[in-house]
Amino acid sequence: MVRALVASGSVFAVEEASLLREAATGPDDLTERVARRLDGDPLEHIVGWVDFGDLRLRVGPGVFVPRQRSLSLARAAIAAAGGRHAPIVLEAFCGAAPIAASVRDQIPDARVHACDDDPVALIWARANLGPDAGVHESAVLSGVDAELRGRIDVIAAVPPYVPDDALDQLPREARDHEPHHALLGGPDGLDPIRALVREARFWLRPGGTLLIEMNRSQYPLLDTSGYLADSLDDDQTTVVARLRRAEGADAGHAP
Repeated sequence: MVRALVASGSVFAVEEASLLREAATGPDDLTERVARRLDGDPLEHIVGWVDFGDLRLRVGPGVFVPRQRSLSLARAAIAAAGGRHAPIVLEAFCGAAPIAASVRDQIPDARVHACDDDPVALIWARANLGPDAGVHESAVLSGVDAELRGRIDVIAAVPPYVPDDALDQLPREARDHEPHHALLGGPDGLDPIRALVREARFWLRPGGTLLIEMNRSQYPLLDTSGYLADSLDDDQTTVVARLRRAEGADAGHAP
């Protein structure tokens, strides 16, 4: 099994073999899981989980696998919500809801919500958040419960931000086995981010915070009118944009 994984290009073949054996229910199941891995399926989809900080989140076929770089966004969301009594936190474009789950783990009295327009993603979000969280099927924020308008303390998101013509540059695992609508963000990768920035003004309370993971080169292109904006360094590729709705800012009309 290790030799086959090495031949397929795995640089952590011993570790992967151990995880596949642990997940398998028997020899036939192991053979099937190894075949899927050799075919390029993400290891996380095959074993059914991904470690994200101190959490083990459930994932599977059809959902975007949370990236380790998004731990910076999770820490920023926890910091932004910390110190408030029962803060309301929403993860938009949630996928498996790693940010909402991280906030819930660290801030027990937080009122956590997550939204996505993909019903498959919401299955995994519910599995990771449990029955007490609000999980909403929503294109950007339009499907979130109306009672949250103007009351949310923190909105955090990893929107799709890969330009459409850059799909071929993604690793095969992502390109072939993750939903493209969770990866691609239009001609310059900013279409979902622009929509989120536009809509979030209506949902955040005055002084509330919008946190967005994006490519570092995209941040200067973002129109942050109506917000107090800065960014938090992440790695050499991505950045967390932090936008605070100004206390006296007009939220505008509901999207």
